[in-house]
Amino acid sequence: MSPHADGAAANYLLAGLPGPDRERLSKRAEPVTLPFGEILAEPSQPLDFVYFPTEGFLSLITTIEGQPSLELGLIGSEGMLGASLILGIARSPTQVVVQGAGSALRLGADTFHGELAQAPVLEDVVKRYLFVLMGQLAQTAACAYFHRVEARLARWLLMTADRARSDTFPITHEFLAYMLGVRRAGITEAASALQRRGLIRYHRGSLTILDRHSLMATACACYAADRDLYTRTIG
Repeated sequence: MSPHADGAAANYLLAGLPGPDRERLSKRAEPVTLPFGEILAEPSQPLDFVYFPTEGFLSLITTIEGQPSLELGLIGSEGMLGASLILGIARSPTQVVVQGAGSALRLGADTFHGELAQAPVLEDVVKRYLFVLMGQLAQTAACAYFHRVEARLARWLLMTADRARSDTFPITHEFLAYMLGVRRAGITEAASALQRRGLIRYHRGSLTILDRHSLMATACACYAADRDLYTRTIG
């Protein structure tokens, strides 16, 4: 197997493709490094590339004038950026920022369209993933409205750990507030409560999940709902 094919196996969507399809796509893809903070897409701007993360993760962020930004979703090695291309829409509805540095396989939009035409299984997988992403965005919108900050924070930390593939990752209170669309004081209070209960440890910009089971019990039901939707739809 080629090094590119090994990279494809690190992305869950690509790993599920038939061998010949995965190998062909891998050869046409470009391995890229995703540095923290890089902006991969802007609202309503053309999507020239699609990305299949193999390490690290991306944030889907929306803003409303005069209000804090809000993270709507995360994309890690379970998904892809650019699924809307299957609808013939080559624009992003949100800003997409690298939140966890890592790597990805990147294809030009035209190349991706060519792969869709050659690989019916890829087309089906992308359609299913787009459905999952729509469900997760809807879940996040409801979560931000109905659930308290501590439960939302627990959910976000679990989602991040899943995509970082580690229980320790760099983060700041300012960035958490930005992601959850709340003031820093609210994040500080929620994070301090989780730390006092021994669920997490936060020190100098690094956060570690100490008790994943209890953190899952603290998180709102949206975390389990997201995972269940993905499993039922994609497997």
